[in-house]
Amino acid sequence: MNDFTVEAIGLTRLYGGREAVSNVSFNLSKGQVLGFLGPNGAGKSTTMKMLTGNLAPSNGSVKICGIDMMENPKEAKALIGYLPEMRPLYKELTVDEYLTIAARLHRVSGAHIKKAVELAKERCGLGHMSKRLIENLSNGYQQRVGIAQAIIHKPMVVILDEPTVGLDPIQIRDIRALIREVGSEHSVIISTHILPEVEMVCDHVQIIDKGKLVFNGAIDVLKKHRIGNKLLIAMHQPPKPAELLKIAGVEEVESVAGHLMRVRFAEGAAPAEAIVQAAVAKGWGLYQIAPDQTSLEDVFVQLTYQEQVGA
Repeated sequence: MNDFTVEAIGLTRLYGGREAVSNVSFNLSKGQVLGFLGPNGAGKSTTMKMLTGNLAPSNGSVKICGIDMMENPKEAKALIGYLPEMRPLYKELTVDEYLTIAARLHRVSGAHIKKAVELAKERCGLGHMSKRLIENLSNGYQQRVGIAQAIIHKPMVVILDEPTVGLDPIQIRDIRALIREVGSEHSVIISTHILPEVEMVCDHVQIIDKGKLVFNGAIDVLKKHRIGNKLLIAMHQPPKPAELLKIAGVEEVESVAGHLMRVRFAEGAAPAEAIVQAAVAKGWGLYQIAPDQTSLEDVFVQLTYQEQVGA
């Protein structure tokens, strides 16, 4: 018996002979927040639909807490809370009315419905919105109602498809904080194309492109991709590149702008201290030296480009 809340094994989905999702596999444990990242049309929503049992895979399988989605769909789905990109809200109802219906649909026992509604509202910051019509709520609060219905039955797995789309910056910050809080007690999967989002709320990341996984690892591994092996150096009296190339480990020197230079060094090398010593000894006037972080966008482009080259 393993501790995985989600097991996706070789998920593949064909549309007219074309693979929208191709052989996607991963595991998720309780307390993990998984970011499922990719551009629009990469296969994220199709994968989410297969994970929730709303779409049958052409090949592969999904298990929720060890229960096979195809063999026992009712039991597996009962362990999932799902917020699709298009929120399933009845806007003519009040928050309390809607969440009461959601609790019933999720088979919360009658004796526990009121408590479940109150707890979901408390966790999602909706306590003061109980009697408000959903249609009169802001976009951000409507999203909170959507998340509340997804967690009202205390599922083992919460799946959120593009949870911050269409929100303003303050609403996005609030929803991200809510996702982190939910992730402390549940397994959470968020599908997004917003690159900084995964770094802020996730501890594990998967990047999908053209239906295939091109990255699957911890957020710390993704951050290492960003840091790489480059330094940005600024000097009042910069030397010729040949001078820096004499320093052990330095492999390439590039002038960026003005007095700024980018130095690439060999894997495992650490030339920063030697560069500082040389700058002091030779009067280069060093006033900045720092790791040159690659943007998340560049990391994504590199990963998807590698996939295209290997295709």
